[in-house]
Amino acid sequence: MAKRRFSTPRATTLIVASSIGTYLLILTGVSNALANTANACSGWPLCNGPWFGSPETTLVFGHRIAAFTVGLLLLWTGYIVLTQSHSSKVRFGLGAALLLYPFEVFIGAQAAVSGTTTAISTIHLVFALTIFSALMAALVWQLEAHDSERVVQTDDPNPEPSPDDEDAKPGSAEPKNPGPLTIGRAYLRLTKPYLWWLLGLVALASMGLAAQGIPPFGTALATIAGGVLAIGASGTFNNVLERDRDKLMARTNDRPLVTDIIPPHRAVAFGFLLLGASMAVFLSFVNVLAAGLGLLAVLFYSVVYTVILKPNTDQNTVIGGAVGALPALIGWAAITDSVGMPAIVLGAVVFLWTPAHFYNLALIYKADYARAGFPMLPVVRGEQTTRRHIAAFLGATMLAAVLLGTASGLGPLYATVAVLFGALFLVATVRLHRIQTDLAAKRTFIAANAYLGAVLFAVVIDTMIV
Repeated sequence: MAKRRFSTPRATTLIVASSIGTYLLILTGVSNALANTANACSGWPLCNGPWFGSPETTLVFGHRIAAFTVGLLLLWTGYIVLTQSHSSKVRFGLGAALLLYPFEVFIGAQAAVSGTTTAISTIHLVFALTIFSALMAALVWQLEAHDSERVVQTDDPNPEPSPDDEDAKPGSAEPKNPGPLTIGRAYLRLTKPYLWWLLGLVALASMGLAAQGIPPFGTALATIAGGVLAIGASGTFNNVLERDRDKLMARTNDRPLVTDIIPPHRAVAFGFLLLGASMAVFLSFVNVLAAGLGLLAVLFYSVVYTVILKPNTDQNTVIGGAVGALPALIGWAAITDSVGMPAIVLGAVVFLWTPAHFYNLALIYKADYARAGFPMLPVVRGEQTTRRHIAAFLGATMLAAVLLGTASGLGPLYATVAVLFGALFLVATVRLHRIQTDLAAKRTFIAANAYLGAVLFAVVIDTMIV
């Protein structure tokens, strides 16, 4: 039976719009607070003076207009959800958001009339984050209800096996022809160079935050170089340890160790050479703390993730996200020889983003992972659960991005980028639930990469240029 579209797409769309609107309010509010624009518009709800008399007044009054608009949107969403046949969990999430929103407005009004204090600003932010969390929870529960509806509608008492089910059975993948591959390119491929730009950008953003400007060129160059060498060592050890499983996966059965272009013992030696070079760069041109964190990253990815987590638990991607968070700590340590709160929050953004990003690949290559015996989430708990986890981790990532803006004093550029690309990522994630295809998962994967890349570039530009 053909899959039916959502019975009430309007409600889902309204919840998404309310979530994006609330997120916009949060980040513009944070930007206004950091820019100390509240004094430019002390009256409420209207300013005591021209509404657009100065850039500061325009920002504050614009925020209030947006708050009024989002309030109306939230009322409309609540009416649709609470008066129609929706699950009790969805109603609870919307009801919580509706209940908290007037208190959020009241706190903002008090701050405008009596003056903003740290305590009021903190309470205001906590209420806003709670409202956004309630809306995102309602969205995840709404998607869960749609998934359950699909199961009921498409269940067949005598289902025939699908090609995907056959592909998921253990066996051997059809080998690919890797084409001509020189020894140099083969060794380069062991290092997983597609990870360099992203993790290097995380470290660079963290260095910008620590320096509150352009970091020393030599230190930045050495940190990026040491990090790239550490990534290369991690990737090489991963290739060595997973070579037997790689043979079973169509995605990886053309890797240099699988095709015998490079013998395992030479790959191991190459990995240790890269690791030694990484430590030499860190110790010679950066500091001991950065070297220690770099070594920890290699050990975590090569041993904890590859050997312990990935073959044994469906939480491998979640816990393994700590590897991606470590470059944030390394970048901060390179400048300050310590670990600061902004670096920890930036690391949390990457940590929470990792499952929302990688689960899309896990959906696309579900049969591959099942064939190789990896207990990835879609293999163990199913595709519907995986899609809901993508939405949940995206919501958590967006919350962490707000905290990053607050902890780091980032400005309007960061807020604009975080809202715009967060909205694109969220829309792609919801679309993945509606169009459950590999192409939709690939587009969500691309949206995830675009989101983190844009946010990191915004941090770099904000701290080093703006």
